[in-house]
Amino acid sequence: MTGRQDQLREEQEAVDVRYARLDALRDQAAARLARTRRVGPSGSPQNRSERDAFATLYEDRLAQLDAVEQRLCFGRLDLTDGTGRYIGRIGLTDAEHSSLLTDWRAPAAQAFYRATAARPDGVVRRRHLVTRGRTVTGLEDEVLDLDALAEAEDGALASLSGEGALLAALAAGRTGRMGDIVATIQAEQDAVIRSDLAGALVVQGGPGTGKTAVALHRAAYLLYAHRRTLERSGVLLLGPSRVFLRYIDQVLPSLGETGVVTSTIADLVPGVEVRALEPDAVAEIKGRLGMGRVVERAVRQRQRVPAGPTTVRVEGRQVTVRPRDVREAIAKARRSNKPHNLARVVFVREMLGRLAAQYVEQLGSPVPPEDRAEILEELRTTREVRIALNLAWMPLTPQGLISDLLAKPARLEAAAPELSRAERELLRRPADHGWTVADVPLLDEAAELLGEDDQAERARAAADARRRQEELDYARQVLQSSGAGRGLVSAEVLADRFAHSGPSLTTAERAASDRSWTYGHVVVDEAQELSPMAWRMVLRRCPTRSLTIVGDVAQTAAAAGARSWAQALDPVMRGSWRLTELTVNYRTPAAVAEAAQEVARAAGLPVTSLTSARSVPGALEVERVTAAGLEAAVVASAQRALAAVGTTNDPEAGRVAVVAPPTLVDGLREALAASPAAHDLLPPGQGSPLDARLAVLTPREAKGLEFDVVLLAEPALVLESSPGDLYVAMTRPTQALRVLTSRGLPAGF
Repeated sequence: MTGRQDQLREEQEAVDVRYARLDALRDQAAARLARTRRVGPSGSPQNRSERDAFATLYEDRLAQLDAVEQRLCFGRLDLTDGTGRYIGRIGLTDAEHSSLLTDWRAPAAQAFYRATAARPDGVVRRRHLVTRGRTVTGLEDEVLDLDALAEAEDGALASLSGEGALLAALAAGRTGRMGDIVATIQAEQDAVIRSDLAGALVVQGGPGTGKTAVALHRAAYLLYAHRRTLERSGVLLLGPSRVFLRYIDQVLPSLGETGVVTSTIADLVPGVEVRALEPDAVAEIKGRLGMGRVVERAVRQRQRVPAGPTTVRVEGRQVTVRPRDVREAIAKARRSNKPHNLARVVFVREMLGRLAAQYVEQLGSPVPPEDRAEILEELRTTREVRIALNLAWMPLTPQGLISDLLAKPARLEAAAPELSRAERELLRRPADHGWTVADVPLLDEAAELLGEDDQAERARAAADARRRQEELDYARQVLQSSGAGRGLVSAEVLADRFAHSGPSLTTAERAASDRSWTYGHVVVDEAQELSPMAWRMVLRRCPTRSLTIVGDVAQTAAAAGARSWAQALDPVMRGSWRLTELTVNYRTPAAVAEAAQEVARAAGLPVTSLTSARSVPGALEVERVTAAGLEAAVVASAQRALAAVGTTNDPEAGRVAVVAPPTLVDGLREALAASPAAHDLLPPGQGSPLDARLAVLTPREAKGLEFDVVLLAEPALVLESSPGDLYVAMTRPTQALRVLTSRGLPAGF
């Protein structure tokens, strides 16, 4: 014990040194930020831009240093050459640039996650530092070369326990926010995290295997290892819901990264708000790959040849919009291969030229160029001409096109002859119907096919290109003369921040307002839920096809989702993806995990074989109740579960979820709201279920989340809705699953 206390004291001193350096760097960045802000909005526009750029730089640095406060240093490697190396969330050096802390993503830290007794990779001992705040509370050692360690420590005893830190993390109460796993990443997870940037990597893993955590750590690793490639284009992380994105929002900052753009499929098209719901059968039709051709036909059908000629009087002379001229102008515009609204410029220019030729022919004498320009302008501004040309080739918006397509049966029948009459009737809805999640890929497809008139944008781009080199040269001069941004920012990034006076926009802010933004890498979580049309939308945002795709096809709930990765990805990626699997379940106790897998297999789901990392006594209990007594039983069980996971005032108390079929959720919530558990339940419409100790959710709302205890009501009814939903519901708990049923248990229990 005395030896262990000495080691704790030594490690506390080492951690104190690293926190002192963190504090010094914070003070330095804060002082520079304050000094920059004191300059005020004066001087030339270039000087103001420089001030704003450096202010943003120091703000970013402060945010990074603040985010890594918790468990800054979590490990140490003792190497065969007699040296030691501390591992932490970010890299730190002292004032003389000697290493104090190695970033967990650095190649030098890789052995912390991958070294084994069979392949020690030069490591004698791997030590996990268990901390609370800035205090070292425990040590967990894995000795990989016992002889070398005994020689180095003169025969001192060493602990061979290597699982304590991991199991402690798994047993900790859930807080409503996902925690990082940086201190306990396992070898198979590390291999995924450090996999090559190029290509599409599919990570298949059952519930509790850490898919989401691995995806987040991979995003942080790629930004570290490929900074120059990704810093300007950014990394996009797609999650299944806004609640899920809030659940994970602290992970990346805690890993030292704040530049990842997070979104859902529903939020990928700027200006579109998803507020409506629709039946699964409708979403399935909209998600089919063939809907891309439907939208394309709907666009082409807005390029119409009139049934007969239209005569217009212009300045005392008559010109005729002839069907033959319109047909030939449409053909010429289509040959330009431009999107509809851009090709319309070609169509209008061609038609005005033909109408001007008619006008000049009536004059009977040659017309000088300046007069011809006046004739063209007169034709263009004549109301009747504009109407005739618009009827032939109307400028369109994505919202107008899709709304009109779904509201008018004749348009839908013409654009979608491959759909049955019953399927078209399912799609039909009023023009003022709100947008649904399945509409968003259709709107994105329409936006791609329609385009926007980019003449003004091209003029601005030409001017920007001329300024770019000047700004880049100036940024290099600033960095060389000031030394303020050395090691933190490149001249290219600083030049981007100089580009506009006033506060600079982050990558996330710029990307959120630009539908055509393309990313250097895209991470898709719960990817099995994406429809083929949603995949088309995702791939548009990543032309390099550098993706991390994580999910579990056994948990698919969406009607248009994947039943196999080949079925989902081959049509859009033509086989250019690679598959890896995670095989250890860290979240769910063994008894619960085994029951969930048996139920899933009995339901015919493609379940991945898993090994559970731990057993928890009494983790699975079944209570048979009457239908009339279900609500009272749930209330009583919820009160017992809340008492078991900690008191209301305990900041480390765990969380409980009641997961039930949608038809039962409201009744169960009302029953709990009328019980003593009401103070732990979030009132309807107030905040997020992540903010309460007790949540009542449907299986789909619970997807991607985890709770200490889950009360599953009427599993047979959940199974009737979707086997995938039941599999999800059973695998949310980290400590215990309590099943309450009046209808009997599904096969496999």
